[in-house]
Amino acid sequence: MALTHALPVSDEAVLDAVIEEQERRFCERMPRSQWLRREARGVLAGGVASSWQAAPPQTVWLSHGLGSKVFDVDGTEYVDLHAGFGAMLVGHAHPAVVRAVQDRVALGTHFAQPTGDTITVARELARRFHLPLWRFCNSGTEATMSAIHLMRIASGRERIIKVEGSYHGHHDAVQVSVYPDLDDAGPASRPVAAREHGGVPSETARLTVVVPFGDLEAVERAFLEHPGEIAGMIIEPAMMNIGIIEPPPGYLAALRALCHRFGAFLTYDEVKTGLSVAPGGMSDRSGVVPDIVCLAKALGGGLPCGAIGGTFEIMHHIEDGSYEQVGTFNGNPLTMAAARATLLEVLTPESYAWLDTLRAVMVRGANDVIAKYRLPAYVQALGAKGCVVFSATRLRNYRDFVDCDGRWGHAHWLYQHNGGVFLPPWGKCEQWTLSVQHDFDDVERFRVNFEQLAIALRGAR
Repeated sequence: MALTHALPVSDEAVLDAVIEEQERRFCERMPRSQWLRREARGVLAGGVASSWQAAPPQTVWLSHGLGSKVFDVDGTEYVDLHAGFGAMLVGHAHPAVVRAVQDRVALGTHFAQPTGDTITVARELARRFHLPLWRFCNSGTEATMSAIHLMRIASGRERIIKVEGSYHGHHDAVQVSVYPDLDDAGPASRPVAAREHGGVPSETARLTVVVPFGDLEAVERAFLEHPGEIAGMIIEPAMMNIGIIEPPPGYLAALRALCHRFGAFLTYDEVKTGLSVAPGGMSDRSGVVPDIVCLAKALGGGLPCGAIGGTFEIMHHIEDGSYEQVGTFNGNPLTMAAARATLLEVLTPESYAWLDTLRAVMVRGANDVIAKYRLPAYVQALGAKGCVVFSATRLRNYRDFVDCDGRWGHAHWLYQHNGGVFLPPWGKCEQWTLSVQHDFDDVERFRVNFEQLAIALRGAR
């Protein structure tokens, strides 16, 4: 039963009161952040550099980061589990990354020509993700855009399939049914392609077929209803836009086989999962290698980055000029230096073993709190990433997620922030990301804050 149907009126009042008090505390301790937001409104649209930074009740302005910590402009230290939306798997100012960037910056920062590190990075990605050929770009959006272009060129078709509730970047083809209103989303078993905003042309949205996560029958039906029209499917192999939802057993292998049966291709959007859930992302973890993998975030060690890897069949269309995958800053020397250090010096087998240890402690601590206080919640974690999902039953897809009451996640986010742990905003849907520089004290601070929330919500059980 979903939380929206589980809360008595009296419990909702307790939850609302907790949020009101925590929001008051949150804002009162950030006078400098409030002042900067007011100043920024004169020159930045909405007072921020990205709409995601305008999370209520107040934008947090940061000054610096070091190790596992970040510091806001009001002097507060936080354990950083936001990690720049998952990009900072290496932690902040990691000595190996700092050294690599400092050495490179003195030799020139941009040429629009390749440097030796591009070979080193591509070779390591090929080893980890089991795909032979790679190209670089500058963001996850650029990576998924190139992947869709390649699927269309390689197949000679225009339609694509995406999962309802998945975010794959900010280009038109995938700005469809990201967080659709249920009034516009159609039946659960047959979602319609709902434009994310008016900037997406209706004609483009009609070329995107939307299916529920984990539903092979819906994918097969899409192929049968659009014979010879579907170029391929793009999917987060573990869904990360609505908390974390792992694929059902056998789903990824069956999905690849289904796409190939109909002459289409399969792309993994591993922008969030790549490097974070395993050294070779879900491609390595699942043992099911797609036709294309898209990477970004953790790859760059904190610098803007993106990459696509593919089979010879797919990447041949770049080599023969059928598709010009271009970008002035592709393979930028600073990014490649940071990526080389990230892959070869920081994200080592020993580092992944440490992340596994920290995750186990963090999950156990959160589960203990849930059991002790009988919270309607569960913990889901993969590799360095995890989340507390405030639902009485496990989520399977976007429609399950919609039913969850977002106030629980918001209350948790506020308690963590006010207790010195920086989590991503929009607590209902985002995850924590551990870094190689976190330690047991950092994890314990998260657990203590979570227990304080549970104590405050005792009356809401």
